[in-house]
Amino acid sequence: MPKFFSPDSKVYRFMSRFTDIFVLNMMWLLFSLPIVTLGASTIAAYTVTLQMADNTEGHPAPEFWKAFKSNIRQGIPMSFVTILCIWVLYLDFQIISVTEENKIIYMIVGIVTAYVFVFSLLYGYPLLARYENTVLHCLQNSFRISMRYFLRSVMLLIILAVELALIFWNYTSIFIGLLIGPALIMLTVSEFAIRLFREIEKSQQEE
Repeated sequence: MPKFFSPDSKVYRFMSRFTDIFVLNMMWLLFSLPIVTLGASTIAAYTVTLQMADNTEGHPAPEFWKAFKSNIRQGIPMSFVTILCIWVLYLDFQIISVTEENKIIYMIVGIVTAYVFVFSLLYGYPLLARYENTVLHCLQNSFRISMRYFLRSVMLLIILAVELALIFWNYTSIFIGLLIGPALIMLTVSEFAIRLFREIEKSQQEE
């Protein structure tokens, strides 16, 4: 067998990972279409990307389906929480764009709200994917982890912002982003999250 096709070659591993991300992304898009299942679909996708980050993944499709079925109850309220956060932020910044009175107050409220929402959701889905807990506790723990590891969390947000900028760079990048973008972003979050989770687990064992 040529070295190019060897399972140990870098090209083979890259193509294998790219295929896994593509399959995962398509499943996430498909299972998120009903909107109400967005939360369960995202938890399932994070289950797979956390396994990828931890180098323990199997085949993405069966792993996703298994996680989706087991997280449907948690996923439905998480869908509403996520949509509500996005809607509140959109509404607040729409008010800022059309009003002149108390504009600074609305801007401060918008920034503070965005700060709380972003850090509450940043690790919320990975926490639901990795641990048994309620949605509220995972959101609270996500905010606590973001504050405890503030600089790393900000670095993660900067990387995500760069990835989003590259995805929306032009029509070609948008097309590629549609194929792999969401799954790639979740994998980026998972790479950070799995390291933080290990540190927290280790510190708790030592106590």
